[in-house]
Amino acid sequence: MERAQERPAGRHADRPAEPGPDLELLVHGVGGATPEKMLGDPRTVRVTGDDTAAVFRRAEDAEATGQDAEAAGQGARAAGRESRNGPVREAYVWCNLTSGDGSRALWLLLLPFMVVNLAHWMRPAAPGRRRTVRLYGLLVRLAALTLTALLVGAACEVALDLVAWQCAGVPDCVRRHSWLSFLTPAADGAPAGAGGWWSAPGRRLALAATLPAALTGLLWYLSHRTWSAYESHRPLAPDAEPDTDGSALARPGFWFGRRLVARLRAAHTAAGLLTVAAAVATPAARFDHRPGGPAALDVLGRLLLTVLLVCAGVAVGVVCRRGRSENRLDQRLDRHLVRRLPLGALGLLLLTLLYAGWSRPGWQSTGRLPGDPAFGAITAAQGLLVVALGAVARDLYRRCPDPRAGMRGLGGPAVALLACALGGVISGGVAQRVADWLDGTRALLAGPPVLLTWQASAIPPLLAVLLLLAVRLTLDTARLARAERDRVRHEHPGEPEDPSRTRAIAHARAMATLTDRAPLVLAVLTAATLLLGCAALAGAVVTGKTPDGAARRTQHLVQAVAETSQALGSWLVGFGFLLFVTWGRRAYKDAAARRTIGILWDVGTFWPRAAHPFAPPCYAERAVPDLTWRMATWTRHTGGRLVLSGHSQGSVLAAAAAWQLPPSVRGRIALLTYGSPLERLYGRWFPAHFGPPALASLHHDIACWRNLHRPTDPIGGPVRVSDGTTPEVDKPLRDPLAYGRTDEHPLPAPILGHSDYQADPAFTRERAHLLTRLRPELPGQRPDPAPGGRGHG
Repeated sequence: MERAQERPAGRHADRPAEPGPDLELLVHGVGGATPEKMLGDPRTVRVTGDDTAAVFRRAEDAEATGQDAEAAGQGARAAGRESRNGPVREAYVWCNLTSGDGSRALWLLLLPFMVVNLAHWMRPAAPGRRRTVRLYGLLVRLAALTLTALLVGAACEVALDLVAWQCAGVPDCVRRHSWLSFLTPAADGAPAGAGGWWSAPGRRLALAATLPAALTGLLWYLSHRTWSAYESHRPLAPDAEPDTDGSALARPGFWFGRRLVARLRAAHTAAGLLTVAAAVATPAARFDHRPGGPAALDVLGRLLLTVLLVCAGVAVGVVCRRGRSENRLDQRLDRHLVRRLPLGALGLLLLTLLYAGWSRPGWQSTGRLPGDPAFGAITAAQGLLVVALGAVARDLYRRCPDPRAGMRGLGGPAVALLACALGGVISGGVAQRVADWLDGTRALLAGPPVLLTWQASAIPPLLAVLLLLAVRLTLDTARLARAERDRVRHEHPGEPEDPSRTRAIAHARAMATLTDRAPLVLAVLTAATLLLGCAALAGAVVTGKTPDGAARRTQHLVQAVAETSQALGSWLVGFGFLLFVTWGRRAYKDAAARRTIGILWDVGTFWPRAAHPFAPPCYAERAVPDLTWRMATWTRHTGGRLVLSGHSQGSVLAAAAAWQLPPSVRGRIALLTYGSPLERLYGRWFPAHFGPPALASLHHDIACWRNLHRPTDPIGGPVRVSDGTTPEVDKPLRDPLAYGRTDEHPLPAPILGHSDYQADPAFTRERAHLLTRLRPELPGQRPDPAPGGRGHG
């Protein structure tokens, strides 16, 4: 639409209408920003876009033609005029892609899916190892599939086991919760049929199965809706040649994952429905298989379980069969698979509910629901997948070692393990809270599976390890702050000493270095999680009891530790889950709270959904095409110079958009980044896409690049690229601008850290310097074949 609107009548579409001014396209970072704040003017108009993401301009820079404000900048001369010194400024506002109203906080409940999807992109760089790279992606997709089964299994545990099987089968528990009275079975000695129609165990399970089935349907709906809104935005240049020497982000199909997400959505939806079906069918089939049981139902149960197993194998095969198609714009959809696989799983679920609801005299629900070992099987499978993923990642790293890569290439397996652990904690927390609510005395019900209790009991020792790590980091930071004081004093010779000022500057610099200690924190957290997870699985399998039950005949100290750990862990998972939800909702209402977690959330949702279709949507699949279309059409129709200016996460979007530009356009723009995590965060943790070769290729392809950073910035840093023939990319800035009171700064200058880069006078100088460095081979004037027309070739 924008290309058609900016094409001037009576001129050739591929030639600029007349000499255009310079343009600075601003892209904000995490936490969002208003166009008024970005442009420094209370009067702004929308140039192009919608309520979700749009480009804004100062009202006086927009074309005053009597048109409405939104269309003012979309004509042939949309470049406007330079009413102030410097280029015309436009602001791309994308914050509504990730925030918006409070309901977006519900996406935080799907955090394990986002984290495991993140692991897909954290593989080491390994040129020429295509098969190994595919194996890495396959293992991550399988781990993601186990998380779907775990989440739906947790819903089955709550609805089927705790409510329908345990509580509804115990009269005392039903009396505590009158809303379950219609499920109450007949009392002992009562005549057959004395209970209600829903009192049969199979029918109770069938009714309760609607909750996890509805949850699966909700996940399918959310994924399908966001798939239509995000994955369906077509990139600018689908026919461009992929850049095999630089970053994969330059490939035409990188930001167009419609086909893979649709396939994964079908497979995960089927897996969720089949998990519900298996939870319902297994206890019924086990009862029918008893000696003297009904032969017809026994055969039907065996046949149904076999079909469920085959369908599950088909879902796993769909996940294993195909990865991403990045070298081309794959617009096909596997419509038959996408429709038939979930519908087939839904049909099997309905048949299973009918089978379980069949009358079975003498069937009673006692103890826990049969099929309890399923959680142990899922945990064991996740552990094996993570270990295999670690072996593959290590092999990739050895082929192309990068000393700056986080955890020496093991960042992806570590994050995958944390995703599985987080899924287990959430599952166990929800099950334990519901069990305590149903049975406050803890004497009526058997409770949740023992493995979930063991996993919750592992949380206190894990927190103890993290507390020791926090103490060490605090001591190291204090030691570094003392060393920084001497550096601050030497940087300001001749000025009066201000001890409090020196300590504040040194403390800000020392705190900024904590970001570089993230590999240590993640390594310790991963190692402790793996060891405690293995211990929890072994304890649950060997003893078959909860930790306090397994320690009853041991020493008093062991009993006290087991009981304390179990009680404290149960309380912590419940409290942590509630805190997680409330904090997430507050983060989307309070800008200050959003900045606290914004960097982690926006890093996670920056990447396409390559492993899990139920993860929060990728905002870059909308933002990157927006930016590339704006830059390409503006440079084509005006011939002016363009500076792409990105702060924080906006610099990552700017780099991704620059990679997606056609080579002819990419060489005509300047890139200005500040507070940028391109190398410090993305280069270290995503080396295959932002490693040194990728950033070096970006530096080579664009006209010029300048990166501003401060020693007090905990997020931004240098990008560390230089070919020795062009000016340095990195430019360190002083922070604060003045140590004491000066003529230019009569009041104390603040320590800015990650914010207000544009307030530094160096920002304006560096932007002007970039404009002068833009390549002079801009098209010159030449006669236009059209009558009376002039253009730039």
